[in-house]
Amino acid sequence: MAEAHQGVAFTFTVTEDEGLHFSVSLEAFKAVVKSGYRSWRKQLARLINQVLNGLYPSHPLRGILIIALLTGLRHYKKIDLSFGAVDQIKLVIPKSLISSEDKAEFASTVLLASAGWLTGVVARRYALQALFSYHGWMYEERGKGTLKTKLWTGLVKILMGNNPKLYSYQSSLPKLPVPNVNDTINRYLRTVRPLLDDENYKRFEKEADDFKKGIGKRLQRYLILKSFIAPNYVSDWWEEYVYLRGRSPIMVNSNFYALDCIFRPPNCNQASRAANCIVAALMHRRNLENENIRPIMVQNTVPLCARQYERQFNTTRIPGEVTDKIVHYNDSKHVAVYCKGKWYKLYAYYHSKPLNAKELEIQLEKILNDESEASKGEMYLGGLTAGDRVPWAQARNSYFSKGINKTSLAAIEKAAFCVILDDETFEITANDTRDLDKFAHSILHGKGHDRWFDKSFNMIVSKNARVGLNVEHTWADAPVTGHMLECIIYHEYFTIGYDENGHSRGQCRYEELPDPVRLKWDFTPKLEEAIMSNYAIADKLLNDVDLHIYVHDSFGKGFSKKCKCSPDAFAQMALQLAYYKDTGRFHLTYEASMTRLFKEGRTETVRSCSIESREWVLSMLDETKTKAERVKLFKKACEFHVQQYRDAMTGKGVDRHLFTLYVVSRYLEVDTPFLKEILSEPWRLSTSQTPSNQTNLLDVDKLPEFKSCGGGFGPVADDGYGVSYVFSGEDTMFFHISSKRSCQTTDSYRFGENIKKTLEAIKDLFD
Repeated sequence: MAEAHQGVAFTFTVTEDEGLHFSVSLEAFKAVVKSGYRSWRKQLARLINQVLNGLYPSHPLRGILIIALLTGLRHYKKIDLSFGAVDQIKLVIPKSLISSEDKAEFASTVLLASAGWLTGVVARRYALQALFSYHGWMYEERGKGTLKTKLWTGLVKILMGNNPKLYSYQSSLPKLPVPNVNDTINRYLRTVRPLLDDENYKRFEKEADDFKKGIGKRLQRYLILKSFIAPNYVSDWWEEYVYLRGRSPIMVNSNFYALDCIFRPPNCNQASRAANCIVAALMHRRNLENENIRPIMVQNTVPLCARQYERQFNTTRIPGEVTDKIVHYNDSKHVAVYCKGKWYKLYAYYHSKPLNAKELEIQLEKILNDESEASKGEMYLGGLTAGDRVPWAQARNSYFSKGINKTSLAAIEKAAFCVILDDETFEITANDTRDLDKFAHSILHGKGHDRWFDKSFNMIVSKNARVGLNVEHTWADAPVTGHMLECIIYHEYFTIGYDENGHSRGQCRYEELPDPVRLKWDFTPKLEEAIMSNYAIADKLLNDVDLHIYVHDSFGKGFSKKCKCSPDAFAQMALQLAYYKDTGRFHLTYEASMTRLFKEGRTETVRSCSIESREWVLSMLDETKTKAERVKLFKKACEFHVQQYRDAMTGKGVDRHLFTLYVVSRYLEVDTPFLKEILSEPWRLSTSQTPSNQTNLLDVDKLPEFKSCGGGFGPVADDGYGVSYVFSGEDTMFFHISSKRSCQTTDSYRFGENIKKTLEAIKDLFD
C-alpha cells in the first residue's frame, strides 16, 4: 500500500490492436483528491485565522452588526449619526456606477460605517500596543499595585477582547526598544566591577567613556534606524550570527534536551509509547495550525509573543559552507524513524485522515521487527549532522543532490519530526539517579550518529519506553518546547491512554495500512569516508561531556516563598556560592531571560554575578558575620537580581544591545576593540531556568509522578559549567550540570555536591 502513495492516478499504453488505452487507479485518484482537499482546507483555515487575527480584538460579526445597525438607522429611520458625512460621500460617487438616489445613499452609509468600524479596530489595537508598553506592574509587589497600575489593568481588561487565538495579539505587541548607550554601558560597568581589580576597572571605565563619546553614537543611530524598519532589532541578527553562522557542531554546543516525567514508570512498551507520543505531538501540531492554543499570558493580563511556535514542526536546518538556513514546510504527512541503524518513512495519515495510536503502534512494531541489516554508511549517516557544518554542507552538495540519496534525504528533512527507537534501557528510581545521568547523556547526544540533529526536534523513545526530546535551538527557545512536552504527556496519558496490557487504546480501522518505507541510499567510498570523518569529530565531542543531574527534594520554591525571596533569585544565589566554593573565584554568569513581552522577542542576559551577590557569598565564608547580617545581604542580593531580571525582560538589558552595536560595526567595517573585548569574555557559568506548568494541564501537587525534571544543555565554556534548573512542584528542584571531562578544574558531580551544601546552608540561615 505504500507504493500507492507514490504511484500516479492513471497510466496509458499504446497497442497495435486497441490503440490508446487508459488505466485509472481509483485508489490513487482518491488519494490525490483527498490530499488536495486537505491542503485547500488548511489554506482556507489559515486565511480565516489571518482575517480574525487582523481584526482582533474585534470580530467580523460584530463589525457586520454595527454596519447593519448604522445603515438601518439611516435608511429606514432617517436618523443620521454621520453629521452629514453620508451626504458628502454621495456627492463623490460617480453616477455611472450608482444612478439611483437610494442606492447611492445606501452605499455611502455602508462605506462610512465600515470605515468607522475599521478605524475603531485599528485605534483599539494601537491602544493595546501602548498599554502593553507599560511595564510598571513588573516592579510592584503582586496584589499591591499603585493606582496607576490598577487603572492600567482595568483598561487592558476592557480592550483586550475575549477568546483570543494563538496569534491574536501579535499585531498588538510593542517593539523592543533600543536602550540608551550611556545606560547600557553604565549597567555593563556595574556588572564587571566585582570581577576586576581597581587598575583594570579604571581601564575599562576609560575605554567605555571613549566609546560612548565616539563611535558608540554613530552605531546607535544605525541601530535606531533598524528598529524602525524591522519588527525586532535583535532577533534576526541573533538567529543568523549566534546560531546559523556557527561552523562548529550543533550537537552538545547548541542543541538542548528535555526529559520525561522520570518518577512515573512507563506502563507500556516501546512501540505503544512512541505511537501515543507521535499522535499527541500531531494533535499539538493541529492545534497550532488551527490556533486553538491560547497565548500564554503573564498574570492573565499581558500576552507573550507566539512567533516561535510557527516552526516547531516540519522544520529542518540545512547546512551551508558559510551559513546554514532554516527551512520550514507548510505540511508533512509523515515522520522519519531511526531504528537499529536504519531510517524509515512512517506515514502518519491514510486517506488524508490521521492514523490513531493503535494503528501507529502496529506500524512501529513492523519497524522494530525488521531484521534486515544496516550498512555502515546507513547506520552512521546521522553523524553528518553531529560534526562540523562545512564538511556536512560539502557532502550534502556532492552526494545528496540527485538520485535516491536526494529522495531519501528529503524524506527526513520534510518529516514532521524524527522519532528515534533507541536500543538502550534506563531504569530510573528516586533513590538512585545514576541512570538519570546516563539517560540525559543519551538524549543530549546519543551515540553521535543515531539522531538527526538538524531536525527541529528528535523524539527519542528508549527500549523500556522512556521519552526525551533533542531540540535544535535556532528556531525557538526552551519554553516553547516545554509547552509542547507538557501537552504531549497530558494527551498521551489522559486523552489517548493505554490498556491493561500496555498497548495503545483504540482499534485498527483498516485491513491494510501503508507499510513504513525503509529509505534507500547509495553510499560511495568517498561518502562513507565523509560520514565517518564527521562522526569522529562528534564522537570526540560527546565523550568529553561530563553531565550530572542533581535532584534536590527536601525543599524547593515553596520554601523560598516563605523566605519572601524570588525562587529564581534564590537558586541563582545558591549557584553563586556553589561556584565560588568549587573554583575559589567569581566569574561572569549568564542567565537567560525572555523578551517575549515584545514582538518577535527571544532572550536577554541577566548577569547574575553582581556586587551584591559577591558581598553575600563572601559573608557566608566570613566567620565574623552574624546570621542576621548574612540574611540581610542575601535578601539585598536577591532583590537586585530580581531588579536585573525585570530590566532584562523589559528591554533594558546589556548584552543584546552590545551585540547588535557590534554587528553594526562589522557592517560598517569599523574597528571597535571595546565591544570586541566585551563579546569575547567567556561565560564560565551559564545558567537557565526551565519553566514548568505553562499549560496548567497537570497539577503536580495532586499528581507528583508527573513532575517535570526539565532539561539541559552542554557546557558553554571549555573551563566552565552549564546549569539548567527547574522548580518541579513546591518541594523539588532539578539541576542539570554539564562541563568538559578534559578540563582539570571542573567536575559536574562535585559541583552538584556544592549546590546541595549551599542550599542546606541557605536553609540554615532562615531556620
